[in-house]
Amino acid sequence: MTDPTDRRDYVAAPAPNDTLAVKPPRARVSDAIDEDRDMAPRQRDYLDGFLAASPIAPAEGEAGGALQTAVVDALKEIYDPEIPVNIYDLGLIYGVDVDDESDVTITMTLTTPHCPVAETMPGEVELRASSVPGIRDAEVELVWDPPWSPEKMSDEARLELGML
Repeated sequence: MTDPTDRRDYVAAPAPNDTLAVKPPRARVSDAIDEDRDMAPRQRDYLDGFLAASPIAPAEGEAGGALQTAVVDALKEIYDPEIPVNIYDLGLIYGVDVDDESDVTITMTLTTPHCPVAETMPGEVELRASSVPGIRDAEVELVWDPPWSPEKMSDEARLELGML
């Protein structure tokens, strides 16, 4: 039972359909600014220096360096005799490493161990890589693990073969 003498101070929430209910005032940004406080000057934006800086160029033999890029470009000129796609976009080249003495080591695979060009392709890759100006020597490492699969192909190769 309710005690009629009990007078607690509370306000009941208005009903959702009560149009006479007074809405609370909305918060404004100007309410949050303390005008009596001195505004500190804005600090220099750290992105200004970052965006103005030019990227550090990689060394000759590093990934993205001039020699490695030249070797990759040379490898893109070698096409698989059965598929009209170069061996780099086909995903047969797993790595192109140029050391400090301008020797390049190319890690590659073939589509299958019984590929008709299994005897000639590594030699052609080595010859093409060693013909790049600035490369002293080239070596090809033929690997079978991980095995080649169509997922290793670039989007350009998939488009060329109608796989996209």
